[in-house]
Amino acid sequence: MSTGTRTKRSTRNLAGLSDESGQTLGRTRVSRSPIDLYLTHLRLERGLAPNSLEAYRRDIEKLEQYVKMHQTQLIRVEAADLHRFVRDLGETGLERTSMVRIISGLRGFYRFLLTEKIVLTDPTENLDIRSVRRKLPEVLTIAEIDAILSKPDGHTSKGTRDRAILEFLYATGARVSEVTTLRLAQLSLQDGLVKLFGKGSKERVVPIGSIARDALNTYLSKVRPLFVKPGKKTDAVFLNQERGTGLSRMTIWNLIREYSVSAKVEKPISPHTFRHSFATHLIEGGADLRIVQEMLGHADISTTEIYTHVDRSYLQEVHRTFHPRG
Repeated sequence: MSTGTRTKRSTRNLAGLSDESGQTLGRTRVSRSPIDLYLTHLRLERGLAPNSLEAYRRDIEKLEQYVKMHQTQLIRVEAADLHRFVRDLGETGLERTSMVRIISGLRGFYRFLLTEKIVLTDPTENLDIRSVRRKLPEVLTIAEIDAILSKPDGHTSKGTRDRAILEFLYATGARVSEVTTLRLAQLSLQDGLVKLFGKGSKERVVPIGSIARDALNTYLSKVRPLFVKPGKKTDAVFLNQERGTGLSRMTIWNLIREYSVSAKVEKPISPHTFRHSFATHLIEGGADLRIVQEMLGHADISTTEIYTHVDRSYLQEVHRTFHPRG
């Protein structure tokens, strides 16, 4: 039997794919995810190498994580969801070439799902990177930051941990992935420093201010030992209270949403908002752009320069508000 014949037979019955909620889309229930089915198609039909297949998986999983955070699923994604996803990628400073690659991969993925009748429409049909304008990132004011950071209850174990996470995000400008993968050996609290590993495992050292340092010391000395489960050693800094394992990105998204709502901050907020606010507040305070670039781990200073635009917008707002002829 030829490879092409095997692939055709293996993909003919995909119309019955069940979604993550357990519903069956068609007559047949299968257990494989849409991503796995697509990668099998690429491997058998196009003969892609393992490295290429893994790159496709990473790009599609970026979208999968994003839509899960917005309470939907890959097979229920609409065009508006994809536009928001690409816009948010632009706000993270992702290079244009990387965004083009991700969009191209998503087009292939959804065309495959459409062909196999797993989805009824292709949400990438009108998706074009040129049509997605790069917005200035959402930034919190210092008062909004203070309001959010005051919400975790320091009398509880969870509140003490959450306060340490929020303080760390704002103090260092770390990406959420850098927080979830943070290990004890990376912290040097006595010196007020943390070693972070960014994109491509590029290493950088970032200072930690005294307030965040105190919050981390309290969590590490009084709370983290309570979260470690017998027989389950881990060097992750931030632990799940029930399982004693490292935290997921989703957990951090959810706790930020929880405390933002509690603080009555109405802006759309994500872990990256703390990173944007960290950079903007430094530049507003007079920090050198190159130093901010180093702390953010940007390879190109043009990525960091977006925060000078944010700063100018802030200055214009102040001028309009307070100048007699503003």
